[in-house]
Amino acid sequence: MKVLRTACVLLAAWVALAGLTAAAQQATVFRWNIPDWAAPPIVPADNPMTVEKVTLGRYLFYDKRLSYNGKLACAGCHIQRFGFTDLRPTAFGSTGERHPRRSANLTNVGYNNVLTWADPTQHRLETQMLTPMFGEHPVELGFAGREKELLERLRADAQYRSLFQAAFPNLSDPFTLGSITNAIASFERTLISLSSPYDHYRYGGESDAIGAAAKRGEALFFGEKLECFRCHAGINFSDNSVDARTRTVTVTFHNTGLYNIDGRYPAHNAGVFEITGNPRDDGRFKTPTLRNVAVRAPYMHDGSIEDLNGVLDHYSAGGRTIVGTPLAGIGRLNPNKDVLIHGFDLDQGERRDLIAFLQSLTDKAFLTDPTLSDPFAATPAPAASIDPAPR
Repeated sequence: MKVLRTACVLLAAWVALAGLTAAAQQATVFRWNIPDWAAPPIVPADNPMTVEKVTLGRYLFYDKRLSYNGKLACAGCHIQRFGFTDLRPTAFGSTGERHPRRSANLTNVGYNNVLTWADPTQHRLETQMLTPMFGEHPVELGFAGREKELLERLRADAQYRSLFQAAFPNLSDPFTLGSITNAIASFERTLISLSSPYDHYRYGGESDAIGAAAKRGEALFFGEKLECFRCHAGINFSDNSVDARTRTVTVTFHNTGLYNIDGRYPAHNAGVFEITGNPRDDGRFKTPTLRNVAVRAPYMHDGSIEDLNGVLDHYSAGGRTIVGTPLAGIGRLNPNKDVLIHGFDLDQGERRDLIAFLQSLTDKAFLTDPTLSDPFAATPAPAASIDPAPR
């Protein structure tokens, strides 16, 4: 009898394990839709890509219920047609609090080896997502201290119960903060823009994909006169990029001479210095990708330059000069300014050519890709069952 009971226990355990394995096998491996000349982003071993996880992440990314007062989704600051940023100089959180910096653009965010504008400690999308969800200075989504309410809100939705179970079939309770951040990170890694006219020209062999002006602009961009490529390097046009093929990680931040207030940047927006406390880091910010740059005005970490002509004014001067305001100063004389920012001369024709090149980096297919769009567009997400007033 004892042997029989033992056999029954082992059989039950085997059946349970087999069921768990079968459930885990339901997850569908994600296949990258990228050109042969590019490598996919690096995916962490503890968060493998699956179709179901990406689908759940897309819903969560566009769902306003991820803000405590139900007023703001991730997509509220990261809008597809603008390269997954917005057109405001600086961002606003769900409670209306204004942020000191622009919403980061998420174009090719999976290729970034460091995240946010100026935090050298942020390398994983999964953990970075905790900042907008629970950060208090400033408030973004406003769930600090209310993690249980977030999980209960999602668990109450029948569609989410199905989506979470499909995305995490090996978890007895898939409703965890880790599941939320893993799913959103998985979706964000699919925000890949590699199909601009320039890509078709340079990598696809289509000689007429861009015009003569853009080709002249490319020569300027990669030439020794301007040396734009020193910071805006590689296929992602940023010196803070890495992929599954190269796996070479460098973390670089630059002070471009945007400000010089007695040798400093504005105290409320001092870049990497705010993390390290090292005076040499004052005014140092990450190099963003230039992909889809033409649809992402205004520019710089604080949205303080209105258009691409203004950006060229800043760099050609070797640093911006501001007069008549509390921010007044000669940026090219900032003592922390990067040695790569040395200024250059551009005539009007060269300026037009360089802007034509930058415009050729606009990937219209990416900006309109329905698989990256709001899944609630046809059926709006239910309103959060809370007091809609900001808290």
